[in-house]
Amino acid sequence: MNNVYYGRLVFELSKPGRVGYSLPKSEISGYCISELPEGLKRQSKTILPECDELTVVRHYTNMSNNNFGVDTGFYPLGSCTMKYNPKLNEELCALPGFNRHPSTPVEYVQGSLKVYDEVQRTLAEISGLSRFTLNPYAGAHGELTGLMVIKAYHLQRGDVARTKIIVPNSAHGTNPASAAVAGFKVVEVKSLPDGTVDVEDLKPLLGPDVAGMMMTNPNTLGIFERNIPVIARLVHDCGGLMYYDGANLNPMLGVCRPGDMGFDVMHINLHKTFSTPHGGGGPGSGPVGVRKGLEHLLPNPQVEKKADGTYDLHCDAQSLGCISSFLSNFTVIIRAYAYLLSMGKENIPMAGKLSVLNANYIKECLKSHFELPIEGLCKHEFVFDGLRPEYGGDHHDPAHVTTLDVAKRLLDYGFHAPTIYFPLLFHEALMIEPTETESKDTLDDFIAVMKRIAEEARDNSEMVRTAPHNTPIRRLDDVKAVKEPKFTFKNL
Repeated sequence: MNNVYYGRLVFELSKPGRVGYSLPKSEISGYCISELPEGLKRQSKTILPECDELTVVRHYTNMSNNNFGVDTGFYPLGSCTMKYNPKLNEELCALPGFNRHPSTPVEYVQGSLKVYDEVQRTLAEISGLSRFTLNPYAGAHGELTGLMVIKAYHLQRGDVARTKIIVPNSAHGTNPASAAVAGFKVVEVKSLPDGTVDVEDLKPLLGPDVAGMMMTNPNTLGIFERNIPVIARLVHDCGGLMYYDGANLNPMLGVCRPGDMGFDVMHINLHKTFSTPHGGGGPGSGPVGVRKGLEHLLPNPQVEKKADGTYDLHCDAQSLGCISSFLSNFTVIIRAYAYLLSMGKENIPMAGKLSVLNANYIKECLKSHFELPIEGLCKHEFVFDGLRPEYGGDHHDPAHVTTLDVAKRLLDYGFHAPTIYFPLLFHEALMIEPTETESKDTLDDFIAVMKRIAEEARDNSEMVRTAPHNTPIRRLDDVKAVKEPKFTFKNL
């Protein structure tokens, strides 16, 4: 790169005495807005970079060009559904009518409350459940809220013995984490060779101490869990509730509904399914839905439509309480509302079907080069177990080309790497999810690059094992980065 600012830290560009900007003197006589009272001034000098404005602008502009997202390239991150975020959604959520302080009286935010109510009603229809709350700030927050609903359900009935949550060994890592945070003991149930839950392994785990079971469908292997009706009956018969992790809801849109499968509680990741921004820790949204009979347990406040057509905020005395400030990240909800309305009931089912078509297309094109541990139709995503042996992927060879090597080499070709080493069921897991928003041209380019990397691994493995070669930062020592993180440019 010929740009001298590319990849350098702003402290490295600092020169003593350089000034970026000076605040003007106030035109109000006797008062200078740029000067602080003595009592508010710090006693020690700050250690800050000294740069002119142009240097700072170039630095951060070049830094921003290093960012990767769906606006810049293909992002096949399995189990995260990195679909494109339409710019129309961004324009609508920026409308001034939605820019209201959270404490504004309800009579002045009737339009916003209507959006909230219509989104929760639409999600209820799509999922087959009775009612939703949009209050949770993220998917993991929604998981925790849903588990709190399950806990409140048992405690309000006086059933204090239910302390266990059953989680498949193929589950998202947030499942056992959320259950533990909610105060439950996590019990693992094994999977069959085809990736689905082993019902026979589940049966002896059930009993009067089971509060519920968490499941993702399709599961993290992209396989549809065909035995859910049987599993739901077994869990319900022992007095537990069924929890649906909605992270993989996208391929199910308009085809089947968790509520019809027997699930009692679920969360939905708006960023995964309904095209709101994804990443960076927020802002996010993880709505939680419940079946009929559990609505009163949802967190306060709850938006309700009154008989006269107006909207109000209601707090239920039996609710599990408040889990967020006000009504969550409202502009994220607006984005999802725009997506739902623009797609409509006619086109929402196509999103799921196209995501399934795209995933199976990539899988079938690449299984000659990459190890496919589970044959057959997948849903929105699938998992390879590294390269095939003839392309240098022999797990028993210490010098084999790993999944990490393939992921790093992909960066050289301008593609973000898929999810790697998850789920933990396979040694060299490579999870790919194309979503429905990618064109066949993009998929074909990705397929061609993946095949090229496989051929490089066979013919010139050193090229792949030392990748990436074209990025500002080469391969890092991942272990050292975790154990010895550096959060500042230098010790201050």
